[in-house]
Amino acid sequence: MRTRGTIIIQGIVQGVGFRPFVYAKAREFGITGTVKNLGSEVEIHAFGDRFEEFLEALSHGPPLSRVDSVIVRDLRGEPPATFTILASGSGSLSGFIPADAAICDDCIADIFTPGGRYEGYWATSCVNCGPRYSIITAIPYDRERTSMEAFPVCSACESEYTDPSCRRHHAQTIACAACGPRLSLFRASGTQIDVGDPIRKVAALLNAGSIVAIRGIGGFHIACIEESADILKHRLGRSEQPLAVMATPEEVERIAIVSDDDRRALHSPARPIVVLKKRDPLSHQAISMLHTIGCMLPYAGLHHLLFAALDHPLLIMTSANLPGYPMITDVSDALDRLSGVVDYILTHDRRIVNRCDDSVMRDGYIIRLSRGLAPKRAAIDLGGRSILGVGPELNANVSIYQSGFCITSPHIGNVRNPRTLAYLQETVERLGGLIGARYDRIVHDLHPQFLSTRYAREVAEATGAELLAVQHHRAHIAAATREECVGIAIDGVGYGDDGTIWGGEVFAGQVPNLDRVAHLEVAPMPGGDLATRYPERMLYGILPVDGIRDMLASRGWSDIELGVLSRQVERGINVVPTSSAGRVLDAAAALLGICRERTYDGEPAMRLEAVAYAGRASAWDLEFLRDGGCEVLSTRSILSEAHRRISAGERIGDVAASIQYNLAMGVAEMAVRAAEGLGISRVALSGGVAYNQAIRETIVGEVQSAGLTIVTNRGYPLGDGCISFGQVVWGGSVD
Repeated sequence: MRTRGTIIIQGIVQGVGFRPFVYAKAREFGITGTVKNLGSEVEIHAFGDRFEEFLEALSHGPPLSRVDSVIVRDLRGEPPATFTILASGSGSLSGFIPADAAICDDCIADIFTPGGRYEGYWATSCVNCGPRYSIITAIPYDRERTSMEAFPVCSACESEYTDPSCRRHHAQTIACAACGPRLSLFRASGTQIDVGDPIRKVAALLNAGSIVAIRGIGGFHIACIEESADILKHRLGRSEQPLAVMATPEEVERIAIVSDDDRRALHSPARPIVVLKKRDPLSHQAISMLHTIGCMLPYAGLHHLLFAALDHPLLIMTSANLPGYPMITDVSDALDRLSGVVDYILTHDRRIVNRCDDSVMRDGYIIRLSRGLAPKRAAIDLGGRSILGVGPELNANVSIYQSGFCITSPHIGNVRNPRTLAYLQETVERLGGLIGARYDRIVHDLHPQFLSTRYAREVAEATGAELLAVQHHRAHIAAATREECVGIAIDGVGYGDDGTIWGGEVFAGQVPNLDRVAHLEVAPMPGGDLATRYPERMLYGILPVDGIRDMLASRGWSDIELGVLSRQVERGINVVPTSSAGRVLDAAAALLGICRERTYDGEPAMRLEAVAYAGRASAWDLEFLRDGGCEVLSTRSILSEAHRRISAGERIGDVAASIQYNLAMGVAEMAVRAAEGLGISRVALSGGVAYNQAIRETIVGEVQSAGLTIVTNRGYPLGDGCISFGQVVWGGSVD
């Protein structure tokens, strides 16, 4: 039995209290020696009769850690008399740091303990909670390599920091009101307001109906009570867009249907926004006109203190940035960009090094991979290359593979504008620096005009890395599985092999050989991107018949407008062919009069789903075609049947539900036929349209009823937030 050894622990062992955890276990098992950080590893020299028990305990790690490997080497020399935590040194960059974690129950208790050292202190944290990624500048994770460096600890914090019996032992974020970050309150004009307790003042302002920008862990939110929702939407120019809310657990349970899985997500250390069904679909219309509402629980000390002083159990809490743009993190930017939107700004003086928007989940699936869930580190064997995936254009993030692990960044946004592109570049440099990446291969979207594609070329030229383009929807399937499969990718749009816009695809094979075997019917998008903003254009593109012309005329389209639209479709002038499932749902929403103009991403399909929620679906006769060796589902026939039924007076909710059901059945039938014909037993499902519960469950049910295995990705978003990971997987699968 061993009584000594050098133990090397690899994994997520930085920023999780691993050294104090080792120290505590050493004392428990009578071990002497040392522990130190080496890059992203922990090195322990251990001596003692209970060495094996000590080793077993270390393999589990503290709550926020993830242990990949435990290596034991021979150790010579005389045992020291004590166990000591040593200063960090340089070493491996194979591990990483955890995402930011919500304040733990112990720290919540501390801030509400009368007379306690942390009573009322907004930035209270310990080794088990608080900011990590948002404050780190370099590895190893020590205070001097975080934005906490600006706040030297007071003697009381120093005492806890060096006390092995305290859970703040070597907690790099330790701080209190005497030495830590402080809050300040400003008017929107930039004038600072001198108040004793900024949080209580903000609670009073919110209670009175004011709109306040609040600087949190990863950036600014805009907060107000429900009664001020319409004012906020008017100021933001987002009159239709649903807003997320932060609420007490009791209030969330009162207003929404919360499953056990939802509850676990809400209360997890990530504290994401969870999209829930309302108990009353028609309630809280000022917040969300859908049948769902996005809810999150307070996740920082500031939030808990704010709710304790607030008269309301619910606050609107939305990101203080334009959709698709990076989070606002700096108070000067907030004062500049939020003028005319907010009345006051509550900020603090701790620098946000790495911005992080809120993560979003629905039905157990990730919609936005960000705070609390990212950076995400996944073990995967893709060989010896270092690979960078720069992601898609919309809802982008980046992924880096190196030495058996893939790191995926938090959500970045829509890389259609220079500001977001700069954030993408910054993220690549920051993540790459933290793990010492030297890229051999850079993978980008097939679309030649994406700014991310241009950036990939620039990095490749600068580094000598190999460039590889991957079709958008194949990256979706690669993110879902590396096994042989029939892959269903249903989403908005993606550049296809043939130069048209794909979005309703069925593939067969195994990464990196996925053949397109079926798809939705190709239809023209009159005016290109205009058809995404005005779904009635897409409707006429799919169904260019007199009945639709008459319908549009009755809605106010002029003869001139209808004439231009008709000529565009007939002559193929300024049209983009697409097989997109998202555009079919847009057209359906337009047909039913649910949404005539898209004012936020995904609005027509989301409104269609909300109307369909109260409807009853019926099966329609589906029409299948052949095109170039591919089976094709006729979406024109589906919308034609919907038009006939609406004209006959059928309930809109029932027709909406039937459109979703029959579209899903048609896609599922094509996938099942492809799988049975090729002898493939696995079907993968990905794409933003799969967030639609009715569509997803219909496809899953049909595939399973055929005796096939269905695969969906729970670790990454179903939407485009999985693309950079899929690109990396593809890049590691090509010789």
